[in-house]
Order: sequence, then C-alpha cells, then structure tokens
Amino acid sequence: MASANASNPWDEHQPILEVPENNVQLEKSEPEATGAEEEELDDDDEFTYPGTGDYSTQMDELFDGEDDRDEDMGPKMKFGDDEEVEEDDDDEDGFMYEGVDADASISYKEQLRDVLGQDHEESEEDDADEVLEVERSLIYENGRGSSPLQPAEDENSHLNDSFLDRNSDVSSIRAISPGSRVSSPDPKLYPFKIARPFLHPTVSRLRSFTPQSSRAPSYNDSVASHSRLFDGASPAPSHFSSISRQSSNSNLQSSPVKSNGPTAQDNSQREQEVFKWTELLGVSQQIFSKASQKASSMLGAPLLGSPTVLAANGLICVGTSEGKVVVYDFNQTLLCFCDSNISGNTIGAVTAVALSHDHTFVASGHSTGYIQLYNLKNPRNPVRSVPPTTLAIVATGRKEGHIQGSRIVSLGFVAGRHTALVSADDHGLAFFHSLGKVLFVDATDILRILGRYDTPDRGSFSQSLKTPLVSSSVPTFSPTAADISMHRRRTRYTVLSMAPLPLGTAPHPTDTYHVVALLTPTKLVVVGLRPTPRTWFKCPREVDEGGSWRSRSKWIGALAWFPSVLTSSTTGEAKPTNSNTNGKKTGLEVVDPPTSPMLAFSWGSALHILKVMEVRIKQRVKNSKTEIVNEVDIGTVGFETFGRWSAADDILALQWLNSNQIVLVTRGELGVYDLRLDRLVEQVRFDGLSLNVPGANGVVDPENDLVAHSLRVYKGKLFLLKRDKMVVGTLLTWADRILSLVEEGDFLKAIELTRLYYTEEAPGNRNNLPLDPTQRKQIIGERMYGLMEASAQYAFSDERMTDETHRTPDGRGVDRTSLFEGIVATCCRASIALNNFDFLFEDLFQKYDDCGISSIYLSQLEPFVLDNQIRYVPPRITQRLVALHEQEQRPDLVERIIWHMDPSCLDINQAIQFCQHFQLYDALIYVYTRALRNYVAPVVGLLGLIRKVQRFRRERDDVRRRTGRVLDADSAMESIIMNAYKIFPYLANTLSGLTYPSEEPLPVEEAFQAKKDVYTFLFFGRSSVWPPGDGGKLILTSDEEGGVEPTYPYARLLLLFDAEAFLHSLDIGFEDAYLNDESQPINRLIIVRIILEILSSGQLPQDDITMVNIFIARNVPKYPQFLQQSPNALHNILIGLAEDPDSSTREDRQLAAEFLLSVYNPHDSEGVITLFEQAGFYRILRSWHYHDKRWDKLLSAYIVDPDVTSLELLKKAEEVISQSSRSNKGKIPADLTTIVVESLPRLLHANISATAQLIDNLIPDLHISALAAADSDHVRYEYLRTLLAPQTIEEDNSLGLRPSNPSNHVPPELYQTFFSLQCDFHPENVISTLQHLPRDTLKVDSILETCESKGNLDAAIWITNWRGEPLAALGKGATFQKQIVQKVLEAFVKESNDVNAIEAVRSLQSMAHISVDLCMEHSQGQAATETPLEDMWFQLLNSQINGVQLVAETLPSPPLDTSDPRVEELQELLTSMRVLVQTTFAALVSITSTSAVSFPRLFKRLVNSVPSSTGSHYTEFRMILTGMLESYRSDEDLLFMLKHLIERDLFQAVAEMNKERAHGWTAGMGVCQYCRKTLLSHKLKAAEGASPTFQVIVSRTGIISHSHCQPPEVISSA
Repeated sequence: MASANASNPWDEHQPILEVPENNVQLEKSEPEATGAEEEELDDDDEFTYPGTGDYSTQMDELFDGEDDRDEDMGPKMKFGDDEEVEEDDDDEDGFMYEGVDADASISYKEQLRDVLGQDHEESEEDDADEVLEVERSLIYENGRGSSPLQPAEDENSHLNDSFLDRNSDVSSIRAISPGSRVSSPDPKLYPFKIARPFLHPTVSRLRSFTPQSSRAPSYNDSVASHSRLFDGASPAPSHFSSISRQSSNSNLQSSPVKSNGPTAQDNSQREQEVFKWTELLGVSQQIFSKASQKASSMLGAPLLGSPTVLAANGLICVGTSEGKVVVYDFNQTLLCFCDSNISGNTIGAVTAVALSHDHTFVASGHSTGYIQLYNLKNPRNPVRSVPPTTLAIVATGRKEGHIQGSRIVSLGFVAGRHTALVSADDHGLAFFHSLGKVLFVDATDILRILGRYDTPDRGSFSQSLKTPLVSSSVPTFSPTAADISMHRRRTRYTVLSMAPLPLGTAPHPTDTYHVVALLTPTKLVVVGLRPTPRTWFKCPREVDEGGSWRSRSKWIGALAWFPSVLTSSTTGEAKPTNSNTNGKKTGLEVVDPPTSPMLAFSWGSALHILKVMEVRIKQRVKNSKTEIVNEVDIGTVGFETFGRWSAADDILALQWLNSNQIVLVTRGELGVYDLRLDRLVEQVRFDGLSLNVPGANGVVDPENDLVAHSLRVYKGKLFLLKRDKMVVGTLLTWADRILSLVEEGDFLKAIELTRLYYTEEAPGNRNNLPLDPTQRKQIIGERMYGLMEASAQYAFSDERMTDETHRTPDGRGVDRTSLFEGIVATCCRASIALNNFDFLFEDLFQKYDDCGISSIYLSQLEPFVLDNQIRYVPPRITQRLVALHEQEQRPDLVERIIWHMDPSCLDINQAIQFCQHFQLYDALIYVYTRALRNYVAPVVGLLGLIRKVQRFRRERDDVRRRTGRVLDADSAMESIIMNAYKIFPYLANTLSGLTYPSEEPLPVEEAFQAKKDVYTFLFFGRSSVWPPGDGGKLILTSDEEGGVEPTYPYARLLLLFDAEAFLHSLDIGFEDAYLNDESQPINRLIIVRIILEILSSGQLPQDDITMVNIFIARNVPKYPQFLQQSPNALHNILIGLAEDPDSSTREDRQLAAEFLLSVYNPHDSEGVITLFEQAGFYRILRSWHYHDKRWDKLLSAYIVDPDVTSLELLKKAEEVISQSSRSNKGKIPADLTTIVVESLPRLLHANISATAQLIDNLIPDLHISALAAADSDHVRYEYLRTLLAPQTIEEDNSLGLRPSNPSNHVPPELYQTFFSLQCDFHPENVISTLQHLPRDTLKVDSILETCESKGNLDAAIWITNWRGEPLAALGKGATFQKQIVQKVLEAFVKESNDVNAIEAVRSLQSMAHISVDLCMEHSQGQAATETPLEDMWFQLLNSQINGVQLVAETLPSPPLDTSDPRVEELQELLTSMRVLVQTTFAALVSITSTSAVSFPRLFKRLVNSVPSSTGSHYTEFRMILTGMLESYRSDEDLLFMLKHLIERDLFQAVAEMNKERAHGWTAGMGVCQYCRKTLLSHKLKAAEGASPTFQVIVSRTGIISHSHCQPPEVISSA
C-alpha cells in the first residue's frame, strides 16, 4: 500500500526479502558441483538471453550445457556414411538410427538433461550405459496444433452522480505500509465472494418468511454499482510457433475463450502423442525386402524367409519362415544367421525364439516340433538339437518330447543356464530340456511338466504317460473353476503362453527354484524345477472369465514375468551415494530392498497380477538311522494376488514396461496399465492385428490373433514386429512432451502442460517423477519457471521484434496481440500454481512496459484479480490498472478491482479520490475499512446521504400536501437513495465481523475494534465530532440547518430512514458474541432501551413502531439472559403487535407474538383473547383453546382462519368434533353442533364430499341442514352422491373420505331428491346407483316415474325389468323408440331444427343395449323356462326393424340433395339403426343353442309381421342377413389365423422343451442300477396306495436308481 507519506514497498530501492529455500532460485544451485558438473553450473550462472540472434541460435543456447558429456562416452565407431555413433565398453551395444529421415543435429539426451534436469532418468533397474544407448534410438518429430480460445467482455453500468464529501484527512491516519516486499501468500486463504445485496424491504429477518442468511453469497444479485460478477477475458496461450522460423499467417489466428486457461479435460481431448515410434530401417529393409530375397536366390545364398517371431532382450533376434534366426545388435548391424544343416522344410518355420540371459545363446522352436540351440560365436550349426518324437516311441517309455508336427508356441532359457530350456507346443505339452554332456557325449534329459499325449487309445499307455512328472498337490484360487471340467465335451488342450522366471538385476530367493509359468485356456500353472520338479501354484479360470466360453476369447491368453530389481527413490532424508565411473555424483538416493518378482497373465479381456515370494516354513524330519527328529527350514514358493483388471477387448499381448506398468495390446488399442492407479494411464488407437503372426506371411486374418511373439519390451523400449516392418517405440514421459513443445517453439503450451503436471491435472503417465508430491512439485516448478523466463526473453528479443515473423506480403505487418496476451495469461496461471509472482510482477511487467504495451499486460491480469486468483498486486501495477480504466471512463471496472484486491496493494490517495469522484461507495468503504482500518468514516458519509434523502422526502410530502402532485426523484437523487441504502448491508457485515462487500471474515482483533467503534458511534447520546481531533466536524442529523439535535441522533436517523432495514442489520449483529460482554459500553439491553426511548418520542410512524415491536419480541426469547424487560413493557409490546390494523403484516406480528409468549404470560388473558380475535392471531388462539378444551372456540378459530387450507380445515374439524365427543362421554356438545351448523356453507365450500362424510360420521342429523345450506343443486347432488352413489374408478379419493357402502343415515325422502338430481346431472349413473343401494330402501315406482319424466329412458326400461316385467320393459323400449323416430321424421318433414339427431341416435343406442342385455339375461339365466324368450326377442327385433323401415321409407331414394345436412343426419340415423339390428341378431345367434328360441321360426315371424306395403319390405332383411354372413366370415378368418399362431407357438414351446431336456444328465438304462427293477414299478405301487412317495436319482455318470435302493456308502459320499 502506498499513501502520500508512505514509501512504496514495491519500489526497487526498498529492501527485498530473502527468497525461502524452497522457492525457485535460478542464480544459484544448492548442491556443490565438482568436475564436469561444476562447469555446467557455471554455464548456467553466466547464461543470458542475448538481444540478437536467430531462433535456432537461442534454442541451442537454451538447451546447451551438456556437450562435454561426449568426452566420457568411450570410443567412437563408424556406421553408415562415416557418421559417428557412441559405443560403450560393455558388450551390449546400443543402436542409433541415423538414416536419411533422421535429424540428429542435437542429442535428445543432451537436451533432456539440460532443460528437464537429471531427474529425467529411465527405469531403475537399467544399467546407465545401456539406457543411454537405447534412448538414442528415438527421433522426435512432434507436430502439434493450437486450440483456439475465445474471450468474453463484461459490460457493467454505474451511477455517475454527486460527490461524497471527504470527512477525514488521509494523511493524518496511520497508513499500513510494510517496510519490505509483500510475500505471495496462498490465494486459497482469501476466498473472495461477491456480497449479496441487502434485500429490502419485502423480505427481512423480521418477517415471517425469513431468508436463510443475509450474508449468503449470491452471484446473480447486484450491489448498487455492480450488476454481476465480472467474467474476465483471458485468452488461452497463443501458439508460440508463430514466432518461430516456421511462422506464417495461417497460424496467427487466436480466439481466446471465456476462461482463464485450458483445463485438464481440454488438454486430454486434444490428440496427444503417447509413444514415439521409429522404424528400424536397417532391419526392416533386410528381412522384409522381397528384392533381397530374390537376389539371394539368384546368387545361391541361403534364403532368410519372412519374419515370424521376435526376441529383443539385449539383441534383436528374428525368427523366419525358413527356419533361421537373424541376430542384430541395437545399431542394426547384422551379427549372424543362426542356420542348421537340416533343411528348412524339415525343421519348419521358427515359431518361438529365445535369447539367453548373457546374450550368447539363442534357442529356436519350430513348427515341426524341432528345438535348436545356437552359440552365437559359431552360429552356423546348432550346438544342441532336440528333434521331435513319435507316439510309438513315447509308448515304449524310452523317450519324452514333442510329437512330430507339434508347433512350438513358447520357448525360454531357465535362469542363467545355456543348456536348460523349457518349451510348450500347441497340443498342450510342455517339457524341460537339460541339454548337457557326459564325457563329451550329449546327455539330453527331457521332463514333461504339463499335458498329456493325445492318442486314440489311451489304455495302451502307462499311467506315467497320462500325467506330467510334476506333483499336483497345489493350492487353488477358486473352487468355481471346477465347473470347467464338467463340460460334456473335453476342450482341446493347448498352451496359450509359457515363460520361465528370468533373472533380474537383484538376486531373489525365488531364482533358485527355476519357476516356470504355463497358461492354458482353463488354468494357470506355475511349476518349479528345483530342487525337485513340482507344481507350486494353480489358478483355474472362471466360467466366462475374460469373455464368453464359446467365443474366440477362450483361446486368447498371454503372460509375462517381471524379475526382481533394485530400485532407488529420491527422498528428502536421502544420503549421497557413491560417485559413478565418470566421477559425477549420482544424486541423493535411497536404495530400497529388491522388489518381488511379478507375474502378469490374461485370459481374454481379464488381466491378473501375482506377486511371487519365498515362504520359509519349519518342518520336522526324523533321521532314519538315529531316529532323532530335527526341525528343518524348508523354503516354498508363495503367491499373492496383487491386482485384477478387465479390459474393453481381448488382450492379445502384454509385456512389462517397468516395475509398475504393463503394456497391453488389443485389437484396436495399445495401452499402458498402471498397477498403483489400477487403470490405463495411456491409451492410443492401434491395430493389434497389424503385428506379425507366425505363418501368416503378411496376410491379415481377423481370426488369427496370436501376436504375442511380436511384442517385446527391453529397458523401457517397445519392439514391434509388424507385418511389413519393425519399429521401436518409447513411452513419452512428462519431460518428453514438454520438450517436444519447446522444440516446436510453442513455449506457451509447454508452460500450460507443465502447470497441469504441477497441479496434478495433466493426463497420462507420471514416469520419471518422484512419488513424493513435494519433490515432484519442486522439480516441475523449477522447469516451469525456466520456461516462463525463456518465453518472455525470446518474445521480447530485439531481433524477434523486427524479423520476418512480423512481415506480410502486403507490408501491413502481423498483429501479435494474441501472442502477447497469451504470454501474460499463461504466466499468470503458472504463477498462481507456483504461488510465486516475482517473475510476473517484476520481469514480465517491465518488458511490457518498456515496449509500450502495458495495456495488454493489464487487461490480461485483470480477470485473475477479479476471479480472486491473484490478490496481491504491486501498487505500481495497481496504479496503472486504475489509471487505464479511468482513462477509458469505466469507473465500474475500477470499483471491482479495488475491492477484489488486497488493501496493501492500493494507492490510498488515488483510490479515495477516484471513488469520491465517481461515487464508488462499495470500493470507497473497502478502502476506508481495509486499508485505513476506519469503520466509522463510511457510516458518517452514508449518514450524510441519508440526511439528503430525508430532506427530499419532506419536500415531496410538502408538495403533495400543498398541490396534490407527486414529486419524482431525478437521477441524482435516485443515485443518492441507492447509495444511502448501502449503510444497512455495511452495518450487517461489520457488526458480524465481516468485510464489506466481500464478506470475508475480519481478523479477530480488527473485528472487535470495528464493532466497538460502530456501536459506540451509532448509539452515542448526542452528536459527535468526526474525525476526532482538531480538524473534525460536528455530524448533524436535524432536518434543518441549525436545528436542535435530538438524543441518539444517528440511531434515530436510521430508524426514521428505514426502521425495518436498520433493525434487520441489528438482528444480524445481535447474533455476534461481541454483545455477550456486558462490560462493553454498548450491549443488547442498552440498544433495546435506546430504541424504546426513541419509540416513545412519537416520531416513528405506525409501520416502524410495529417493526420495533417485532424486533424486540423476537429477540427477547433468543437472549433471555441479556434482554430482561419488565412485564409491563412486554405487555405493551404484545398489545402493540395486536392493535396494528395493517393486514399485510398480520402473519409477521403473529409470529413475533408467539416468540414473546414463549417467555411472557399475560395477566389479562380474556382481554388478550378478544384482542387477538380482532387481530386475526388464530394460530395463537387455537393453541390456547386446545389447552383450555374450548372446543367450540377452537373449531371457530379453524373455520375463520383464512390461512387454513380446505384439506386441513376438514381434518381439523373432524379432530375437534371427535375430541369433544370423547371428553363429553360420547356426546357432541350442543354449542359445538351450533358452530357446525353455522359453518356449513364454509365447510361445503372447502370440500363437498369431505363435508358430507364428516357430517354422516359424526353428526348425521345435520344432513337436511347441510342440503339447506347448499347454494345450488349441483352442491346438493355432490353431497348426496358422496353418501349414496358408488365410487367410480376415475374419482379422486386422495382424501380417503368416500365410503365403500351407501350411508344408513340418509332420510328416505332424500333418496327421491337424489335420483331426481342424478337424472339432471348424470343420468348414465342411475342404473349403477340402483344396483348399489338396498332395494328395500327405494320407492321403485316413484323412481320410475322420475326417470320417465326426466327422459332417462334406458333407466326406465331397466327399472321395469327390475320389477319383474321383462315384456313390459321391452314394450316401453319399443314405445320410446317409436316416439324418438317419429319426432326425428316429423322434424325432417317440417324442416325444423328442434330435434337433435345425434342425441336421438345416442338414446336409441343406449335403449338397444339395455334391451339386448335384458334379453340375454333372461335367455342365459334360470328364468329362461319361465319367460317366453322367443316373444321377447321377437318384440325387440320387430320394433327395431319397424323403425328401420320407417326411416327408410321417409328417406328419399335416391336423396334429392345429398349436401343437405338434414338428409345426412337422417342417413346417419338409418345406418346406426341398421347396425343396432345386426348387433341384436348377433346376440341372438350367440344363445340359439337353447331350445326355447328357434332362429328359423323367429326369422319367419319377423318377415311375416312386417307390412309389405313398400318396396323395402325384403330389402332390409337382405341387408341384415348379408351383414351377419360377412361378420361370420370375418370371425372365421380370425379364428383360422389364431389357430395357426397357437400351433406355431406350441411347436416352438415343444422344441424348446426338448432342447432343455437334452441338457440334463441322461440315464444309461431304464432300470434301477441296484434292484434291477423298472423305474415305474414303484410308481404303480404308489398309485395303489402302497407307497406315498416316489423318487429317482440320476448321477452324472448315467447311473439311475431309486432313492431307497442306494447303498449307505453312496449316500454318505454324496
């Protein structure tokens, strides 16, 4: 912070704090250097970025410093066109590919060591020299694109009005100015929030709907001068390649986004290079070239053939289809051909190859079963050869081995021996070969360790040939694997993969056991060859593990060992290790104990990891000679499950990349699985089938996916034998990715990626980084700091500012704004992550300022300040930022900057003057409170605004009183009013110990002093002088100048200005513990007394008086030990709450009264009850009445309360009536009944059905009174329907009040009333209601008359039949039908619209349905013999046919005018009546099986009865019969289709049943195995009553028997 008399802590002449040790120091390096390393450090100390020089020169200088390493790398050797490659003294030479497509201008290792430090090392188990050689094989050619980002601007409005007089002299106030540079604290310690605006006046803590917290942050609200949170634009880092030599106009586009930088997700979406691949051209051109093969054939040289398999553990060994093995070193130099004197056709293609541990012997397995062992010193002929054998020889017991034609699928050397091999073939046989010599004679010993010989006749072999010569007493993982052996068809035996445990860089006890792992489709077997062959471990495969058992996944599997190695981890407590051979210190390392060997294997998509260890056990052994029992320490091999994981697809191949990561290949991906994280850390698209398959000859076969032999890993490098080439790849680490971006010139993305690694947000692996987070951040942070400096230095170098990157063909130049914006934004994010802003504020700003583009720097810095990511900005930068917005006339932006920034960074004079000029009160308050620690000055300034507002209000009232005109406030006054109201949120925050407007917690001591000062000033008894001292002024509050000042002027002024807002702030302040100390001059009791004194003056209006009463009433119960008021004062407050006539505050006053009554019991209860009834405090009254058991008063309180809902009213009414009945010996008091009668209109209005049920259950004598109280017939109908009608499905019964049976309390005279109303509203429900009600309670004749008079004809027909007169009912139906038809025809003739044809059709249809149902009922019931059925059907059909003919005769044929709507209606009537006739005939046909009705006779009667006076006599009958026959024909078609569908479903069901039956165990015979009797004999006896049960047992071997016939031993074993 700077002031007029304060020094600038950021001034360059001020003393600078010492940087802590854990901070980045580029000037010095803590470890003392010696030798070559000391020279390197000297170079770093002297390193400066020159102002001139091209990009290449500066990059060389940036990554310089390791050139002297070449002196220690040993002698040179020539390769290719006189190009030099380095060679170590070790026999295992590395290789350096330097073809025409290579770029070896600068060593990768040199760049990596210089830029990324010596922590960038390879796997811990690797020898340093070999690692260096393998790493040189990588060529970096990264190509990366930029991701465009888009900025967003934020426009804010601000009121620009009158000034606030300055009431304090800044120079006289102590300024907080630290004497040293402000450090960079953790930004998380300052979680800035936008202050929520003061909600006034609709909602406050004094209201019944209280907000949760007035201080809750809200990003959607506004505070006077700021409408929303500033969403600053921060462009993403520009692509730094735009300033490189490859710059062009096409890559200059940059679209910043509305964000401060890319996230980890954004970077992960971008396609990243995971592996760096390099083709081994020297190897590929020789083994894949068809031209070289043809040349060899023409010259008579031996053919190599096409490559088949690969081994790369020290040398590159490639097996070929001609039975040869080609051996290369890592320089791609052909060392030798391993050939045999046996022809290639005889031994077959090489299908497995292995290299010994010391890289001197090579073993090859062939497709014919041959195994050859070569010494690389004499590779022309094998030193040992193991030919395949035959089953005939094996049967003699003289020899073991692979059968002729068996393909060797796996081959390996046992431990470090040259003549000990293990092999496996595709027929499931695995052998151990000891190829030794005895007296210079080959003494080959072969031991079968897995599998059985597959022969047609197994009985001819001895037992020794059926099982391997290894003990099978082993632990097993899962008993569910036994299900695999229960398959009916025995699976074809094969070995998916086999591998012996290799020797590691550190000895391990398990090395002496010569452990070999074998993987089959059904199990994993681990055997040990020493001291005696035995099986140590078995893991069966679960059913469908890794894929369906019937799919290809069953035959896919792979395994790989990782041996014991020594690891070293860098720790903070490490001690220096010995120097290496070059005399350089290797660093601070702690050597960990050797790791345990690990085994990874897969079935399909399931990956398993096992840890192998030695377990020592004590065993008691008895000496056969001395018979002394001794304890012997015996070692065993133990296995522990380390992990299990499932891939998305089948794992075709796997290899260990290092001790913690496994490389996995699937059909579509290449991934790296991390054991610690238990997930894939890298995943790229990769065609797994592009790897070479033995015997494929370059042809891609999707079914042939045995590619495990084409993937090998050695010292962290991946060797892939593809179908057309061989490639080597390296997993890119964090340093590799950063370096590739730097080489492209894209520093900004390099910084971003480094920052993501620093914040643990970067995707991918964390290889070569320490596990300790502190050390990891220290390493990454140093690199990020260096990259920031390099990017800034180069961007602002003199030559780069004038080179060709700024030129365009048109001569206009290139806009580099986005580039320089990106530098600032990127460095801001990096500095925030590092929590170190020295470079950002010192070096980088100075560069921008020197170039005259500081505005770009400031615009990019601002969003980070507003987002509270950067709180501490040097005053000189703050001043420039404020001046920038002041010049742009954007005071709103300045205000936000001020109160988002730490006050120590502000120029106080500049900030106060600016805020006063533009009326930025939020910022001004922030400056006074946080910078000057003055919490009274804002109150003084805002009181002045309130005084102006009060004068305006008085003037407005005078104008309205004199002229009747309303005086509107101008813009200046509106601004003053809005700013004046800021005093209330300011008081709420300050009295709660929070900062305004950010609402951050204040320091404890500062908060205490702020509360004390504000309380003392506000509740001082008279006017005060401010600021204290000689220069202070008297702060007045009177309406007129020179007027008399009242007591407690400031508290009084705030109450007069807005009492609710002021009391709201005080209510928040009351919750603070500061007021608990009664020794303070101001406490809660004093504040309440002062407010009551102001209240007694009579100046406050009624609304404010009510708010004061609410405030006191609600706080007295909350703080009873602090607010002790006299009963008289509390009574007056209670009466005041009740006497306020304002209905809008009724609920607020009632809630406050409830608070007050919790601690105060009024003495005049009756008077208070009367007062509460007038005030509408029904909730309080109900509580009192319930306690006093005044049931009538309680019910009245529920009924008259408008806040009680309808549902609640009826439930509470039922509860009150029930409780009154229980307390009055089962009788309802008369006064309560009177209340119910008087309240019936209110109850009916609430819910008719619930009221009806309530009356029926509790007071059934009031049914007639309830109907009389109803105001309409519809209400009466609903009331009676609830009691009498059945409940429909659609009816809402959520209240649970509808009865299931009709009420027994309804007077008889109301039944007739109900049916009369039902005929009016719902005539269709009359019949269902009659069926629901008891018949003896009904007057059927009266109901029938009512239905006929109301026109409910179908109900009249049904009732007539219900009376036992079916013929009369049908007669009524015929009469009604004739009447309806005649009315329609008369209207048609008279051309009248009095009759509705649609309603007529509906009536005819309903009557027809009732009549048909009537006839069907009598035809199918017991009364069929008593009723003349034929007469009934005749009467019904005759009336319908007569009606049809009557209409047909009236309708002109053909119609004269088809467009006449009356003709259309009559035509529709005729069609509907014909359909009714057909429906009746169909119903008649369905019951013609009864002898009482003869269809021919009935039809003849109908024909004869119809008069034939018209031509339509037979026409109607013909149409009826035709329609019936068509209906029958369609029914026949439907039945025919249904028959076929059922037959088809039945066939499928029977077929499925037979299929399921075939899945079970099949009995070998149909008789019992033990009693030899038929199985059904006992069943027949059971039918005769001899035996109550019958049970047959079938075993899986086909044996079937009766349950009681089984021997006891069989039952016990089962």
